[in-house]
Amino acid sequence: MSKIKVSNVKEKGGELSFTITLPHVSYANAIRRFGLGQVPTYAIDKVIVYENGSAFFDDFIANRIGLIPIISPEKEVNEVMFSLNAEGPMVVSSSMLESSNPNVNVANGKIPLIELDPKQVIRLEGIAVRGYGRKHAKFQPGLVVYEYEEEGEYNFKVESFGQMSNSEMVKRTMKMLVEKCKELDKLV
Repeated sequence: MSKIKVSNVKEKGGELSFTITLPHVSYANAIRRFGLGQVPTYAIDKVIVYENGSAFFDDFIANRIGLIPIISPEKEVNEVMFSLNAEGPMVVSSSMLESSNPNVNVANGKIPLIELDPKQVIRLEGIAVRGYGRKHAKFQPGLVVYEYEEEGEYNFKVESFGQMSNSEMVKRTMKMLVEKCKELDKLV
């Protein structure tokens, strides 16, 4: 079996790239698939709208809030409550979501959610839960792509959506992959 070798590790412009030598393309695909679907992250999954005077339906607002990247510490936390109270005129942004846990918070506060006209009010609560990208895209930690270079070499590019750093995303991907291999080894 060929040795796995990593080289050309570079972080530039919010993207981590590296070259990895692998014995078979299935290893590269496993890394990609685990990076997209097996790294647990937090996302707002349930939204309770108490008051919505905006021009948007509750479901539309809930969907937008669910897609906001949330900082996801490796240590598992149960459900985290987020609340939003705003009155127009204003553009409501993701920074206005208040978390009940300082370790699980909005990753990017500059995401516009809705625009409120004068005297329009939005009041809601959302529950963030830990989930996997294989269940829903809102739980994906970022993008992982690779291209075949030559004889067992693959160029990977990793770009996090902000829940964790690019390097942390790769570390958690590899950790999950190793854990699943150990589980399989015990069963065989």
